[in-house]
Amino acid sequence: MENLEEVIIDTNVVLRFLLNDDKEQSELASQIISDANCIVPVEVITEAVFVLDKVYFFDREAICEEIKDFAKIKKSMLLERDVVCYACDVYASSTLDFVDCLIDGYAKIKGYNAFTFDKKLRKSLGEKFYQI
Repeated sequence: MENLEEVIIDTNVVLRFLLNDDKEQSELASQIISDANCIVPVEVITEAVFVLDKVYFFDREAICEEIKDFAKIKKSMLLERDVVCYACDVYASSTLDFVDCLIDGYAKIKGYNAFTFDKKLRKSLGEKFYQI
């Protein structure tokens, strides 16, 4: 039975779904994702990327593949889906932190200008770097 209520899910739910490392929790994560109108904030994806990198030692390409596959499950589930997918592409092919990749994504996808002191991010931003 489908529940039309919106449900925000946290990083642990996303990780259990992706990793399938705890049978009971993974099954519950799959059920809620399939049955509910789930909302996944960008902050949750950012934390998931961090955990997959620092705790589970996934390489950048594998992390991005997992996140982009997750984003395809339900197009409306992942907030700022287009920015997150762009950030994944940048993250997989650079040494930028994921948050910097998101900032680059907001600049390139949403059209924002960005200001930073980070030289690598400034270079990535190109013409979207805000000049004072």
